[in-house]
Amino acid sequence: MTYYSRKKSDEGCEDVCGGQNPFFEEGYQRVALDHLLRSAGIEDDDLLIMSDVDEIPSRHTIDLLRWCEDIPPVLHLELRNYIYSFEFRKEHVSWRASVHRYVRGKTRYAHYRQTDVLLADSGWHCSFCFRYLSDFVFKMKAYSHADRVRFSRFLNPKRIQEKICEGADLYDMLPEEYTFREMIGRMGSIPHSYSGVNLPSYLVENAEEYKYLLPGNCMREQR
Repeated sequence: MTYYSRKKSDEGCEDVCGGQNPFFEEGYQRVALDHLLRSAGIEDDDLLIMSDVDEIPSRHTIDLLRWCEDIPPVLHLELRNYIYSFEFRKEHVSWRASVHRYVRGKTRYAHYRQTDVLLADSGWHCSFCFRYLSDFVFKMKAYSHADRVRFSRFLNPKRIQEKICEGADLYDMLPEEYTFREMIGRMGSIPHSYSGVNLPSYLVENAEEYKYLLPGNCMREQR
C-alpha cells in the first residue's frame, strides 16, 4: 500500500527547505514520505510500492502481489521502458520501482537497486510522457536534468516537438552503454512501434482522452 499526502509534504518542505539546494529538498521530501506513511497507519507486513509517478505497475501485477503469500522482503518490478509515448519503446527495461514488505523502523524510501529479485513484465515506465510542450521544458530545466541543457535552443518548443515525433534524444546525448559497439548500435532515433498490444488497459479504455500517449499521435499541445 502507498500512503501520500501532497498537502502535508509540501507544507513541511516549505517550512524547512526554504529555497535550499533542490537535491536537499528532494531528500527532505523523501524523509517526509517515511513520516507520512507512519502517520497514515501503515502496519508491519503491509506491501509498499516505491516508484516514481511515471513508473506504472500493471493491474495484474497488483493482483498478483495481493494474492500471493511469501512475497520477498524487497522485490523490484521490471517495467517496459518507453519515452514520450507508447510509440517509442527502449530496449533496456526499467527496474528501479520496488515492492517492500513494510518493517517499522527499517523500511525507508529508496530508488536504487536493492536486490537481484525482479518480477518480470510488471508494467510500464513512460518517461517524458507529457501532454503539453511546457511540461517538457519544465522537466528539462529541473535540477536532475538541467546540466544536460547545453544550449538555450534545446528548450525551443518547435525543436522539442520535432524530437518527440522522431523518437530522438532531447539533449542530443549519446546512448549510455558499456561498449562502443553497443553505443554505436543504439545511436539515432528509437524505432517507431504502432502495436497496441500490452498497453495499459486504462489507456486503451480511455483512448480519446489520452490519445497523445498512443502510437501515431506525437503532436503535443501548447499551454
